[in-house]
Amino acid sequence: MTDDAYLVLLNGTASALGVPPAAVGDLVCLETPAVLGWLHAQGVTSQSSSLRLLPPEEASGIPEEAERLPVPLSDEELSRVRHRTAPQEIGRIEEELHAYGCQLDGLETLIIRALTAGVPAHRIAELTGEDLTAVKAIAQL
Repeated sequence: MTDDAYLVLLNGTASALGVPPAAVGDLVCLETPAVLGWLHAQGVTSQSSSLRLLPPEEASGIPEEAERLPVPLSDEELSRVRHRTAPQEIGRIEEELHAYGCQLDGLETLIIRALTAGVPAHRIAELTGEDLTAVKAIAQL
C-alpha cells in the first residue's frame, strides 16, 4: 500500500470509486505544477465529472486501464477524503468520533458502536486521538 492518494480518470460504472476532488474542499495538490500539467495533458480540469480522488487504501480498486496520478495529501486533507468516501452510516459515526476527540466519558461505548458499524480500528484511533492499542483492546471486549 502506498501513502499517496490518487487522482484517477474514470469512465462508466467505475466512477463510483473515490470522490470528486471538488467535494473534498480545497486541496493544495490541485495547485501544484505536476497536477496542473497532468490535468492539462489529460484534457480535463479539476472539476471534471470523470476525475476522482481515492485514498491510498482504495488504490487497488483502480482499473488497470485508468489514467492515474499519485498525489500527497496532508493528514487533514486525507481525513476529509476518507470521510467523503465512507458509506453514509460510517460517515455519521466518524463525525461523532471526530467531534468527541479525546473526551473520556462514553468513549468506550462510542468506539464499540463505531467498530460494530464497520469503522476500522486505525480510523477510530485517528479520529479520536486514542492509541490504536487501546482501541483494539476495546474491540476485544
